[in-house]
Amino acid sequence: MFPDIALNPDLESNLKSAGYSEATEVQQQAVPLLLEGQDLLVSAPTGSGKTAAYLIPMIQSLVGESSPKKQPRALVLVPVRELAEQIAQQFEKLADGLDLKAVSLVGGQDFKVQERKLASADVVIATPGRLLPHLENQSIELDSLDFLVLDEADRMLETGFKDSLNQIVLLCPEARQTLLVSATLPSAIRSMAGEILDHAEWVQIGQKREAAETITQYLTLSDDVSHKDKQLCWLLQNETYNKAIVFSNSKTQARRLDGYLRYHKLKAALLHGDVQQKGRFATIDGFRKGTTTVLVTTDLASRGLDVEGVDLVINFEMPRKGDVYLHRVGRTGRAGEEGRAISLVDATEWNLMSSVERYIKTRFRRKLIEGLVGDYKGPKKLKASGKAAGVKKRKKSASGKKGPKAKGKKGSAKK
Repeated sequence: MFPDIALNPDLESNLKSAGYSEATEVQQQAVPLLLEGQDLLVSAPTGSGKTAAYLIPMIQSLVGESSPKKQPRALVLVPVRELAEQIAQQFEKLADGLDLKAVSLVGGQDFKVQERKLASADVVIATPGRLLPHLENQSIELDSLDFLVLDEADRMLETGFKDSLNQIVLLCPEARQTLLVSATLPSAIRSMAGEILDHAEWVQIGQKREAAETITQYLTLSDDVSHKDKQLCWLLQNETYNKAIVFSNSKTQARRLDGYLRYHKLKAALLHGDVQQKGRFATIDGFRKGTTTVLVTTDLASRGLDVEGVDLVINFEMPRKGDVYLHRVGRTGRAGEEGRAISLVDATEWNLMSSVERYIKTRFRRKLIEGLVGDYKGPKKLKASGKAAGVKKRKKSASGKKGPKAKGKKGSAKK
């Protein structure tokens, strides 16, 4: 993967066993800089290999040195528990046989059990909300920390973790290496980078407002929710795919769709914020193993979830923001694999869809489903922006009354 870098032989072997044959662009740029001890701000699309880009130099740096009791040498902060578990699993594969221990620290698990595991952890992968109580309990200390990673930093700020992150960073030694990873670069992220990074390099891959080139994006017009149900069912029963993710905008809609697809004998599973911890892990594990082939979810799974073999994403409802759309469709087309994204759009969502197209500077291909082509063909008139042109309101006269209606044809009015 890196011909000019002498990686630990066991790490090299683990990379090959895990299927890493060529370094992605973000890995090519980030790994050498991190091995040199640079602080980094990394911005790259979903599926570009950002996690391995920091795990490889982290493992290389940690090999051969033991961590003091209760004092890990690397800390990875993430916004959601599923991402923490995923990174921990990836670390275990890459660090196999290297005598390095990673602990996933998330809510929903026994506090005392976590406390015992932390005593011998080299790497801790945690959500801020779970890490802080352990710091207050002195289950863990950050005095020996060499490596701090804030993964999905933009999402952590969006979900209200800013104060928690500030508290944690203050407890870290100044002589550390820090990596800030973000799919997008809002002003809050740039501001945070200025506060916590020291003479940082900036690795930016691609434009932030684009889906991977490996994803083909489609638009299917729908009349209403009932019509969408039929289209969704047809797509999942007739399209060729390995694994599919169906996104909705609410937990209520996700629950309904899960029941609907199961009724039609599809191997579906449900994932949203109200599903208990054990249920979430079981659902994701079953989806990874192929026990279920369709995952119905909310935007809980739009970021960080990396499941091999997802080659179809369906937006049952259009997301309300362009960034959210990119994160959803980014669950497919990962690591150079081909993927498809199909958005079902009714009249109430046309303007949302048009805004997303403008945001990512892409026109979706039209996809017609034979036998399920609806009456809705799109707006009769479009603005220059691509949004539907509304009916102009009649202006009021100086007296405050509306002006006269346009006269119709003779005999058209009812008496």
